[in-house]
Amino acid sequence: MFLKNNSKIPLDKFINKVLYDKTKGYYMNNNPIGNKGDFITSPNISIMFSEMIAIWLISFWEKIGCPKNINIIELGAGNGKMMLQILKTVEKFNKFKLSSNFIIYEKSPYLKKIQKNRIKFKNIKWINNLKKINKFTSIFIANEFFDALPIKQFINKDNNWFEKYIINKDKSLEFFEKKIKTKLIEKLIKQKIPKNQKFIEYSPLANEKLSIISKIIKKYNGGLLIIDYGYNDKKMFDTLQSVRKHKKNIFLENIYKADITHLINFNFFKQKIINLEIDSVNLTTQREFLLKMGILERAEIISKNMPFSKKSDIYFRLKRLIDKKQMGTLFKVLFATNKKNNFNLGF
Repeated sequence: MFLKNNSKIPLDKFINKVLYDKTKGYYMNNNPIGNKGDFITSPNISIMFSEMIAIWLISFWEKIGCPKNINIIELGAGNGKMMLQILKTVEKFNKFKLSSNFIIYEKSPYLKKIQKNRIKFKNIKWINNLKKINKFTSIFIANEFFDALPIKQFINKDNNWFEKYIINKDKSLEFFEKKIKTKLIEKLIKQKIPKNQKFIEYSPLANEKLSIISKIIKKYNGGLLIIDYGYNDKKMFDTLQSVRKHKKNIFLENIYKADITHLINFNFFKQKIINLEIDSVNLTTQREFLLKMGILERAEIISKNMPFSKKSDIYFRLKRLIDKKQMGTLFKVLFATNKKNNFNLGF
């Protein structure tokens, strides 16, 4: 254990170590996606999801005047299935394909190797620094990216704020709360804490990424498309969780062997992006986005001459993506862009 006996560490530093440590980190030495992993993502459920994203990208490119150079950046591409399907789909749209620089921002060497083995297209590159992106119009796609970034948690008890830590107490990991001044929290989250707010979840790393991305969009045009599980509420809640083998894991058990995640507070994200001077932010559910993009019609087309078993499989997977009791409403889609683009397809 990296945490020495009777020493403590802020929650976000603990999560960062567990997930992204270069030698032991969960994401750095593991492919967590799929039936044999710990969770599954939309691109791994159905290729239609990625096809809808590809058509959306082409539509946005057309709306902003078909620029001759455009960056298509996927943030944290997992096992590479979404980017692969996007590349396959845009093969049929030659002008867009030739104008696009396809880029994957990936921190994990292990996942990068999987992605490179899967994606054999020539017009793609990998980066590990968002600030080094070509100075062109850029569209960022973040599918289940932000939920995996480390968070801080603050809790209010009797009008006093405390920050959550992890302590190694006699070789056993426990939560620990350390008192913190209100002004320090407000300085960190860059806004006043509402009087009725009793709990705060905040990711410094997410804020850093949003800041870099917003500056690029503002300067060179483009947009940010976020697809993730979360909620849209002015109040924040404790949504920290750990997942292993598709089931909830006790948070301080199976260190390095379980995913750590949280729900995105989309209301907070919207306000943060607007504060970063991106003046058009749309939000909807994954269900509404995919339906408006024509996923039902696409399912009909590809299943038309299929035997019943294969057709059933397509609609079973589709239901998982759009059903209100499954991923349909838990997952949200946020699009941030410059107002001048006047683009709201899918919203």
